[in-house]
Amino acid sequence: MIRVGVAGAGGWAGASHLPALRRLPEFEVTAVATTRRESAERAAAAHGVRHAFAGVEAMAAHPEVDLVVVSVKAPEHAKAIRAALDAGKHVLSEWPLGADTPEAEELAAAAAQAGVLNAVVLQGHHLPGARFVADLLAEGRIGRVESLALVASGAPLGGGRIPEGMEWSTDPAGGTSLLTIMAGHSLATLDRLVAPFTEVSARLPRHHDRVAVGDTGRTVPNGVPGQVLLHGLLEGGASASVTVHGGGAPAPDPFHLRIVGERGTLTITPVQPGMYLNWADWAIDLSGEPLPVPDAYRTVPADLPAGPVASVAAVYAEVARAVAEDRPARPDFATAARHHRLLTAIEESAADGGVTKEIP
Repeated sequence: MIRVGVAGAGGWAGASHLPALRRLPEFEVTAVATTRRESAERAAAAHGVRHAFAGVEAMAAHPEVDLVVVSVKAPEHAKAIRAALDAGKHVLSEWPLGADTPEAEELAAAAAQAGVLNAVVLQGHHLPGARFVADLLAEGRIGRVESLALVASGAPLGGGRIPEGMEWSTDPAGGTSLLTIMAGHSLATLDRLVAPFTEVSARLPRHHDRVAVGDTGRTVPNGVPGQVLLHGLLEGGASASVTVHGGGAPAPDPFHLRIVGERGTLTITPVQPGMYLNWADWAIDLSGEPLPVPDAYRTVPADLPAGPVASVAAVYAEVARAVAEDRPARPDFATAARHHRLLTAIEESAADGGVTKEIP
């Protein structure tokens, strides 16, 4: 049994991590931590958790915590991760790993030095459809991959209206934007399917200087992009084209991914409407032939519907296997730092007018 302490037990953790952990017999949530004792106690009572802490340091040091889950805002990730590492505990962090690339690289190095299991919540790596497509490509079902193209929605980020309570996401320092979250998850999923980017040319149009806050009648300054446009090359020579567009809709439009090889084409769309690439069940077509995803690729309870809980549960299933097999979890902090370097290259390319940048 892996005993879990969750830092940031409200919001996203309450909607995904805690429900996912309840469905997995390998885990027991023993502690939660928030910034205030009162909110921590409320979260503990709501989820039936024994221990509540004001601050992650005390939670990480508790003897009934084996794994620290970091589900706070991105600028606060580093402090929580360091607390877990200092306590010698395994750590699972939400994406993005850090506030910027240097911080992510520092955290990856610190985790390697600590010698504990470290993992990042890039759910697209563990979707049944993603694992199936990765195997199809590895088996050469379409021959050598020559190109891929993805069009995906990042709504509700990037549009002219932001949900009330998410005003902080219009500040680049907040770490939650169309680029870091929606494009970041999509690009990490493509990396899992085919190969990492080696070079990229990008544009980051910002369509709105100010955005409306829900139906409040207020507007706030906006410093983040409303669209991510990029093309580049992957390891092995395949070309890639990615468009992630923002919007004010409550749910994203369907995504469309096409992977073209020497001998065939894979086309991937969502089974369910209103789902992101890294959440959805995938409808997969091989050159006009539908390919159902075999049940063997599912690693979570069959009655969990596609969406946030099932996709996060698949991450925990990987963590449990890694602990049992005494091996690194995938993807780990080193992989996350590489994805951060890609995002930095995208930003630098856009700032230089689309000049091609190599990924270090």
